[in-house]
Amino acid sequence: MNDDIARRVVEIIAEQAVLDVSDVTLDQTLDGLGVDSLGLVESIFSIEEAFDIQVPFNANAPGESDFDISSVKSIVDAVTKLVADQSG
Repeated sequence: MNDDIARRVVEIIAEQAVLDVSDVTLDQTLDGLGVDSLGLVESIFSIEEAFDIQVPFNANAPGESDFDISSVKSIVDAVTKLVADQSG
């Protein structure tokens, strides 16, 4: 896992949850952090902008997406993969 990517994703999620960065850990869920569906969408937009990537997210069928939003760590892992795929 890229530490810079993890740090930036945690910062974005913390901002959406109106929390300090130190209050967000990789094992937490967005729901557990108080991030609602609008906050999720805003987080995804912020992530796309911060990393210049396109998140393959299907709001109508999130189970069919390769972008796992089940935890902060899963989001970091998905962003790391997208950044690597884009660079590769």
